[in-house]
Amino acid sequence: MNRLKEKYFKEIVPSLKEKHNYTSLMAVPRLEKIVINIGVGDGAKDSKLLEGALKDLELISGAKPVITKAKKSIAGFSIRKGVPIGCKVTLRGENMYIFLEKLIKIGLPRVKDFRGVSSKAFDGRGNYTIGIKEQLIFPEIEYDKVIKVRGMDIVVVTTAKTDEEAYDLLNGFGIPFRK
Repeated sequence: MNRLKEKYFKEIVPSLKEKHNYTSLMAVPRLEKIVINIGVGDGAKDSKLLEGALKDLELISGAKPVITKAKKSIAGFSIRKGVPIGCKVTLRGENMYIFLEKLIKIGLPRVKDFRGVSSKAFDGRGNYTIGIKEQLIFPEIEYDKVIKVRGMDIVVVTTAKTDEEAYDLLNGFGIPFRK
């Protein structure tokens, strides 16, 4: 069993039960999935950029990403409906815990001038989004092979009903929130 999963059952569940007065184990919030998204706006013009983003995302997540396409045409950005504009991957189960541990222990500490992630990035329904400016913080990415430095969005989806419950859950996992 993964260390974070073990920590969830041995430490986080009892502390959440005590703090929020849950009567059932099923009422305690848990991680549902992690979605990693890389937008490649100029990928419509150059397919190499999209391929590079796909390769990077596969290395980072350990899962095969899918290409995301534009839902509607936007003339200002010269994007047509159905044109590939990015890629995403959804992690669940063991892969999700492995990625989260890598993000907390290796990725975030390598961010330049890191003071913690914002505690205001909750969506009101217990989900949390982290924006990362460059994919180079992950050890799998080789600097020499990067076509273009790209950012990504990491969305942590939980079963928590409120932002406070989600905060306590993610804080228990060790996500370094800014004080």
